[in-house]
Amino acid sequence: MSDTKKQELLQQLEDCVLEMEDDTAAAVAQEYVAAGYSAYEGIMDGLCRGMEKAGQLYEEGEYFIPEIIGCSDAMYAGMEVLRPHINLDQTDKKAAIVIGVVEGDTHDIGKNVVKTMLEATGYDVYDLGKDVSAQAFVEKAKEVQAKIIGLSTLMATTMDRMKAVIDLLEQSGIRDQVEVMIGGGPVSQKYADEIGADYYTSNAAEAAEKVKEILA
Repeated sequence: MSDTKKQELLQQLEDCVLEMEDDTAAAVAQEYVAAGYSAYEGIMDGLCRGMEKAGQLYEEGEYFIPEIIGCSDAMYAGMEVLRPHINLDQTDKKAAIVIGVVEGDTHDIGKNVVKTMLEATGYDVYDLGKDVSAQAFVEKAKEVQAKIIGLSTLMATTMDRMKAVIDLLEQSGIRDQVEVMIGGGPVSQKYADEIGADYYTSNAAEAAEKVKEILA
């Protein structure tokens, strides 16, 4: 099959998620795997891209919670087919990642997409949810010996809570053991540099790719 066919199938996977079509997502995923294409790309460039767009529609007020649930169901239906065909080495699988939305913010759609991408590719993800204190991030990082902490916010008023996590990591003596990655609407590379974060990513797919690079 040609690259054109591959792109068509990836687009179909994305569309199935956006259109909340569980059975079709699974069928397209089967066709994609049978053609010998990369399961990792099927998840990242098909299913998760659809979920990321669904998250954007939610933030814009075009999708609501029922639609997000429907999109998630379709994504997981396709993922069940694709996930067994992904191969990561054991070091990747053991790498612990702690993620969450910082204290004061309850917008977690973007964080959830990142979590799904990371889990789909075999990483050990500890999702602390939303409105998470700096202390909770640091305690969990210590507990699981996390390699990466991912911090998210969609509110400018809670951006400073990201710096609070980094400050507490330093006070706890484990800052040099953990890579800190930040993301979310109001955040930028400039802000990451200002607060001493290691990485900034502008979207969920970029975040997942960055984790893969860090842990490679």
